[in-house]
Amino acid sequence: MALERLEDLGLTENERRLVSLHGFDFATFLRLKHQLSSGHFPPEQNVCQHTLTAPKASDFVPLAAAGSERAAELEALGNDALRHGKVAVVVLNGGMATRFGGRVKGVVEVVDGKSFIALRLFDVAHLPGVPVFLMNSFATEDETRHHLTANAWWGLDPARVALLTQRISVRLTPKGDVYRDKHGGVGFYAPGHGDVFEVLAGAPAFHRFRDRGGHLVMVSNVDNLGATLAPRVVGAHIDSGKAVTVEVAPRLAGDKGGAPVRVDGHLEVLEGFRFPPTFGLDQIPVFNTNTMWVDVAAIKPDYPFTWFRADKDVDGQAVVQFERLMGEVTTYVDASYLAVPRDGPEGRFLPVKTPQDLIAMQPVVRERFAHR
Repeated sequence: MALERLEDLGLTENERRLVSLHGFDFATFLRLKHQLSSGHFPPEQNVCQHTLTAPKASDFVPLAAAGSERAAELEALGNDALRHGKVAVVVLNGGMATRFGGRVKGVVEVVDGKSFIALRLFDVAHLPGVPVFLMNSFATEDETRHHLTANAWWGLDPARVALLTQRISVRLTPKGDVYRDKHGGVGFYAPGHGDVFEVLAGAPAFHRFRDRGGHLVMVSNVDNLGATLAPRVVGAHIDSGKAVTVEVAPRLAGDKGGAPVRVDGHLEVLEGFRFPPTFGLDQIPVFNTNTMWVDVAAIKPDYPFTWFRADKDVDGQAVVQFERLMGEVTTYVDASYLAVPRDGPEGRFLPVKTPQDLIAMQPVVRERFAHR
């Protein structure tokens, strides 16, 4: 039977409640489903078809060295913004909780009984004017809320933490049929972090932050414990005069992910899977850490972000998900690209993707957060 209405999906009462709570865009789903089933969305459609040229060294702004006069200027600028409540933190805690034994990564213990979320909250605890927007998915929201309440919000006033939820969509088979699990249930998923702009723009807590003089937000992954509210970085964004600052770090052999590149002459972030095979990423000495600073004026719900095809394996079955990515905002807004240290005492890229990563990172994290 052809799908024409939401009712045609045959959702259970609980499934209908789920999609109503999480902004399921049925019209977009139908459009993408049709493209897939008619053969008009092959995997190679993700590859950028525009002219790509490597960025120049001058396209990146190096973070001022600690102890320098320039660093002092930027730290003063950043501290002023932090003291006056002009900065907020957005933590991306969504996804499908498929790693770490199926647990929500944000609640996993990192060191000394403290979770990823705890460490992110400790980073702002001494700054009473800084709110936290914790963006979950339907798969992470319940366990995250329980974790916060069970740990008394890690000492932070709950009024400072706004729990937001990203959108929801439905998995498809490679032929374009609705994927159902072994129990016959519809396969839901969280369609990427590109909806952070839409979710923030519609959140009353974000409106309150903006209306009381909030100026900018730092957006980063929950598992990147290097993404702290360093005053010098805050100041660097403000000093840039750009609405968006993307933190980039030195690329090492084997690194994947997006990077800044000139697309038809315009410098923007392009995800790794969008580069054609003929383009050598070794031409670009940095990569996108997925930590971004965004002025509130650039938080809009209607960016025409691209839907990309993501082929996955779920319980041994091939599925297709369509996702949007927040880095694409740099297509529409001119950005500054701040070159930050990857590791070391001021390293800003400490990601933990697997349990093995966590074991290797614990000594670094313990030292970095010893005073928290």
